Amino acid sequence: MTAPLFYSIPRLGVTRIACAGGLLLCLLCQTASAANVLVVTDSHHPVQPAAGARVVELDLPERIEAELAASLPNDPNRATAIVQQRLRDGGQALQRRIGSAYQGVADAWGLGIAKVPAVVVDRRYVVYGEPDVARAVARVEAHRRTQP
Repeated sequence: MTAPLFYSIPRLGVTRIACAGGLLLCLLCQTASAANVLVVTDSHHPVQPAAGARVVELDLPERIEAELAASLPNDPNRATAIVQQRLRDGGQALQRRIGSAYQGVADAWGLGIAKVPAVVVDRRYVVYGEPDVARAVARVEAHRRTQP
């Protein structure tokens, strides 16, 4: 006898409303968080990053190389041994740091970034010269609202 109560019309209405509300909430959250934000800059152009934005510093590989080459002797054999030791000491964390730095440069190059700072949204929109990432993203969102 509990089956008719389970499938009653009022419960079905509440279930549909709950499902519709949940779907609407998911869609709204997806719209708000759908923006994939990449910030391209360098150490001479500081930015105010937004939460969730990936920041690429174009001069980071050069700075890492400078760290590895700091205070090396003139003897090439000793210098090579010291750099190799520094790479070993840095371990996988250093390897990831180097890889990520060069991947960021490649990503910026692939997007055709012309100057820094650049805020790229969804690999489609770019705002140049704005150090406040949240403001740049807001400009893109305002543009999207006017351009269907």
